[in-house]
Formats: sequence, C-alpha cells, structure tokens
Amino acid sequence: MSIILFEKVRTTKAKAKAVKPLVEKMITIGKTSTLTARRKLSSFFYSANAVKKVLEDLAPRYKDRKGGYTRITTLGQRQGDGAEMVQIELV
Repeated sequence: MSIILFEKVRTTKAKAKAVKPLVEKMITIGKTSTLTARRKLSSFFYSANAVKKVLEDLAPRYKDRKGGYTRITTLGQRQGDGAEMVQIELV
C-alpha cells in the first residue's frame, strides 16, 4: 500500500521482488474502473485512499501502458546487517 500512496519506497531486495507483482496486478485491475474492480481493490487494500488513488490517478496515467509499472533500483547494502537495499518506484 505504501508504494501506491507514496509512489517510491526504500526496502530490501527480497521484499521489493515479492511486492512488485502485487502492485502491478492491482494497477491492472484498476484500469477497468468498474464496480467489480473497486471491490477487488477494496478487498486487497485496507485503506480507501489507496483504492481512490489507483482508480483516479494511476489508472489514467497507465491506460496506454501494457505492463511494467514499477522499477527497482539498487542502492547498496544496509549498514547494520548488510542486506541489499533497493528503491521500488512507479514509472
């Protein structure tokens, strides 16, 4: 949900790879802008703000794009435990 609301999140590589397909699927569902799409998004997100943003902001932005709504950029390793840090953002 944070990726949808803030459009850019700094996290570990494993979490970003796990979240990427979910974000892409939710944006694809939102592109139809029907009541069924709104209900599917509402069952996935627990915030009405995220559903509203997908349907009103992101779906029109990506209406001509077939897929690939996110980008993962490598940032380096985290100081404490050496985990690979990345930034996942909406294109």
